[in-house]
Amino acid sequence: MKLARRLILTTTAIAAVTAGTLISATAGQATPTSKPAGANTKAAATPKIPDSLKVPDGHRLTGVFNAKGVQTYTCTDGAWKLLEPAATLSDKKDGSHRPIALHSRGPVWVSTVDGSAVNAAVVATSPKSGTIPELLLESTGTRGTGVFADVSYIQRLKTSGGVAPTTACTGSDQTSVPYSAVYTFYKPAK
Repeated sequence: MKLARRLILTTTAIAAVTAGTLISATAGQATPTSKPAGANTKAAATPKIPDSLKVPDGHRLTGVFNAKGVQTYTCTDGAWKLLEPAATLSDKKDGSHRPIALHSRGPVWVSTVDGSAVNAAVVATSPKSGTIPELLLESTGTRGTGVFADVSYIQRLKTSGGVAPTTACTGSDQTSVPYSAVYTFYKPAK
């Protein structure tokens, strides 16, 4: 029953995000080598990155995408705890916004263009007032040969919203809070 409710919640959240207006996005490379599938390399500059979230040397920027979605929280022992994110990452190509990936629990990012995927774990956080923290994540595994193949690090930057409610909760209540962010993807430099 809980799995069915979670699947319905995630599907509903992703459908709501997809039906809404997607934020414009850019993609680019710090050292141009080859254009990754689905990435727009006519990029704007990446957001300012706190020192604690900088990617180690030896990795190159391969994609920068804007995300819009929700952070879903569930009531656990009377307090709101993060259950999962649900977001759509998009890019801007030929003047239109197109979905590039879906982001969900894991955390995982799955390309809607080529099916490639990356899972990651948080290695550093940078708190921001009034919004969810910015993050540095390290890949724990990838699959496929597309845009997310061989991704080594991910940054969540320019966060807005998504903060858990401060109100009390009871039982198995759940709530979804809208958020937006910029996700940057890095691969080992060759």
